[in-house]
Amino acid sequence: MPTAAPPTPVIIDCDTGIDDALALLLAVRHPALDLRAVTCVAGNTDVDGVVRNTLTVLEQAGAPEVPVARGAERPLIESVRTARHVHGHDGMGDLGLPAPARRPADVDAVTLLRREILASPRPVTLIPTAPLTNIALLLRSHPDVVRNIERIVFMGGAVATGNANPVAEFNVWHDPEAAAILLTAGVPITMYGLDVFQRVIVPGPDVRRLRESGEPGTRLAGELLAHRGPATDESDPGGGLGDAGAVCAVADPGGLTTHRLPVEVSLAPGPARGQTIVDRRARPGESELHGGTREQALVDVALDVDVTRYVKLYLAAVER
Repeated sequence: MPTAAPPTPVIIDCDTGIDDALALLLAVRHPALDLRAVTCVAGNTDVDGVVRNTLTVLEQAGAPEVPVARGAERPLIESVRTARHVHGHDGMGDLGLPAPARRPADVDAVTLLRREILASPRPVTLIPTAPLTNIALLLRSHPDVVRNIERIVFMGGAVATGNANPVAEFNVWHDPEAAAILLTAGVPITMYGLDVFQRVIVPGPDVRRLRESGEPGTRLAGELLAHRGPATDESDPGGGLGDAGAVCAVADPGGLTTHRLPVEVSLAPGPARGQTIVDRRARPGESELHGGTREQALVDVALDVDVTRYVKLYLAAVER
């Protein structure tokens, strides 16, 4: 009988956030994942709110004592621009969850990231589901971590339509310079962008079953999904997994269709700032032929997803 593969060591960098919370619940409960640490950054709400929400979710999930660290309270250049209109005033759908008894680690996010990456006996997979400020600071301050990073699977970017502006996804738009630093990290990168992010919907009956559970973590997943939407049925709305899809992609990469493509981030001021420009052309164009140069990174860009497979994976894990 073949021996089961050891779980993949992962670190989540998040701005918890309804769908970041869904991602944390999955990472805690999926047997193929070993959640080594969680780092927090401003995004969906302010960084102190993110820390509080993260500790609450881990507590509700019955997680072991995973270290949680406070990170950047603003992007590298921009000011903070939260998404409370989506995630509620507290960033967690204003569900009235109790304050956590857990406390954050006594080190900052970059210090915790470096410590846990280098201490891991196996290369770590980073799963950023937030603006990429902490990750950029880590890569610039401690480039030695690259030797023990297996892959970075980040939720961010879009090939087609944005949500923060017509072409830019929120996490990249919030800190475009940090995203540009990530793309030159020198490690394999998977971009789990809006093109697949918006498609993975848990059907209404499943959401209702989770909400009726007597187990706190399972019930929390149902409440978060119910708040998140979108409605698949007006009388029995489903909910999008959002960021949790990036965790699914680490636990089960076979459910994601990716193409390795050149990607760059638009950093210029204006309506395209924060766009992830994904080059899907079969051959160079006039710009390149006439001597134009662009700094592009090769990224495994998610273009399709097996929705049923990932919904089943999520439900099986959070209802364990």
